[in-house]
Amino acid sequence: MNRRTFLASTAAVALLPLGLQAAEPLLYTPGSAEAAMDEGKIVLLDFWASWCTTCAAQERVLTALKAENPAYEQKIAFYKVDWDLYAKDTLAMELRIPRRSTLVLLKGREELGRIVAGTSKRDIKALLDTALAAS
Repeated sequence: MNRRTFLASTAAVALLPLGLQAAEPLLYTPGSAEAAMDEGKIVLLDFWASWCTTCAAQERVLTALKAENPAYEQKIAFYKVDWDLYAKDTLAMELRIPRRSTLVLLKGREELGRIVAGTSKRDIKALLDTALAAS
């Protein structure tokens, strides 16, 4: 078991006694996030790679923030977009994603904000709070 899987599993098990279960982000497949966006939903696209340390840091911050505020998971559809598979996909090209470790927040097809290679809890929280304000 790798460290990422262990940490995610541990966090999920820790929430079980509270009656809370952290929802796993949806794994992107072509068309999945686009369908949610076309429905006008608020979507956070997490362009990541399994080998990326910055991506892992972002994931830890996102997991902690979602545990602190369940409204994030209630209002935002989180999609993990595997950079190794979809870096040259239409979605990445249309959004001009420069690299892995990019977080993009959208309401429908309108971009509300993005973070590129940032791991600051304050900045990521501000991005998620933007989503709540837009909902």
